[in-house]
Amino acid sequence: MPSPSQVIVFATPVFLLLIALEWAWGRAKRHDTYKMADAINSVGLGVLSQISAVFTRLLRIGLYTMVFEHIALLRADAFWTAWYGWLLALLFYDLCYYWLHRMGHESAVLWAAHVVHHQSQHYNLSTALRQTSTGALLGWVFYLPMAVAGVPPLVFGVVALIDLLYQFWVHTEHVPKLGWFDRWFCSPSNHRVHHAVNDRYLDKNYGGILIVWDRIFGSFEEEDLREEPLYGTRAPLNSWDPLWANAEVYWALAQDSWRARHWADKLRVWVKPPGWRPPDVAARWPKPAFNMSSMRYYEIPTSKGVRWFAGLQFIALVAGAALFLWEADTAPLARSAMWFGVLAAGLWAVGALLQGRIGLLQVLLIESAALATATAALGLIEWHRVFKPLTMVCAIALVAARARSEASDSRFELILGVALALSMLGDVALMFEGYFVPGLVAFLLAHLAYIALFKRGVPWFASRGALVATLLIGAAMYAFLWFGGLPSALRVPVAAYVTVIALMAAQAIGRARVQGDKASMAVALGAGFFMLSDSLLATNRFVWSLSLAPLWVLSTYYAAQILIAVYATPKKPN
Repeated sequence: MPSPSQVIVFATPVFLLLIALEWAWGRAKRHDTYKMADAINSVGLGVLSQISAVFTRLLRIGLYTMVFEHIALLRADAFWTAWYGWLLALLFYDLCYYWLHRMGHESAVLWAAHVVHHQSQHYNLSTALRQTSTGALLGWVFYLPMAVAGVPPLVFGVVALIDLLYQFWVHTEHVPKLGWFDRWFCSPSNHRVHHAVNDRYLDKNYGGILIVWDRIFGSFEEEDLREEPLYGTRAPLNSWDPLWANAEVYWALAQDSWRARHWADKLRVWVKPPGWRPPDVAARWPKPAFNMSSMRYYEIPTSKGVRWFAGLQFIALVAGAALFLWEADTAPLARSAMWFGVLAAGLWAVGALLQGRIGLLQVLLIESAALATATAALGLIEWHRVFKPLTMVCAIALVAARARSEASDSRFELILGVALALSMLGDVALMFEGYFVPGLVAFLLAHLAYIALFKRGVPWFASRGALVATLLIGAAMYAFLWFGGLPSALRVPVAAYVTVIALMAAQAIGRARVQGDKASMAVALGAGFFMLSDSLLATNRFVWSLSLAPLWVLSTYYAAQILIAVYATPKKPN
């Protein structure tokens, strides 16, 4: 029997086919409800939700099973596995879902998870796939009555999947009112009301399969054909970043909680209805009132080439997620975490591309860095030998492309390109046994190039405090390695290397102090990541073996290289 993750894999091509058919139908009827970036963002959030669910299954199923095993009032598995038991379990689940869904609109901390599903300003089948990655953190509580009642975990899992899959088709503008069906079931008409921000529609129609619950508990509102629904949220996301989409409301709540003067208000922020703010916070940090007439569709103009590139990248990510989900239930947790990181990085990069925050080469740089890190951590050596140098090739190509710009300082880009090329030589050397010293020399020369780079236009070591601090950190690290077992033959070259990288970091920090802009601060942060990465590498090699050492070493190393490659270049002097 396929696992729930594998069922989602089987369903994904059907979902995508139906999305394509809806898009084609809308084009033919001159009522296209799709925008490419929005649809990619919605489906991407669905992908992120499903792959993150692998790590929250303990909350979703494990705690349910524990309550079922120890607290269930009645164990009658034969009843629940009969046809009438399945039907009753589905109704029971739908009732629990109604209250979870309703509280997701009435309690801020639950809305912080649920908001993801409402962020799209368009209403189509891709919106159905737009799901939270944090809902399981608290959502499991609402289904415990089923466990207490004795509904077996298998039955619970199946009816949960049925309830979820049913809700896909109701996310469309192309199905009109359905008469008697609308009175009993969640339908496209009823659910359009739920997604609208119009005053009369707001916070209505929570039912998953049955709309009867809304009629019973007073939360039903019928769609009025004279008032067209306006979709989205009253505080628009205005971003294609899938990670920020999941975090934005939590961050806003955390800010309000931190700023509140009274301890009771610090707690109330999380449980009060969405939009509630402590009076003192609202007075000091006011937000504009919602106005429907001022709402605008969020859309970033992109070229045809960017759209094609983003589309192809996204198809590859969806295929990768399908492979991930197919093996997720049997794969070791550490392995799943590695591939989750790769997919999450790719989804973020595609969103940033469509938002105009990064370019095509930066997308490839981020993805290759993520793959190089994962393949090293998982011991996929042959693949690692492809992606590790490829990452630096992407960085060099990025710098070369930027050097052709009239606004670029070509000499600066040349020095940066040399530093990256030397880093690539060091990368290749360190992939093979017996080439540690040549690799060390290549990186030593790379850091000397970085020092020359960071000196351009600023004094030597403009921050004396940073110089003293980085040298002291370097000295402490060197002493740690010396007493930890650093071979005597490497003591001089390692001392030279530690000194140079400390000077490089000090020069980068001094440059940031002089220039005072975000780009130079990002470069200084990159220099700090270099020191951390090299410290982890040396500790793992000479003192003791670190668990998942390639992950920590390479993730910090690529963070350093990406920050420097992307942000180091100054504007061309007049």
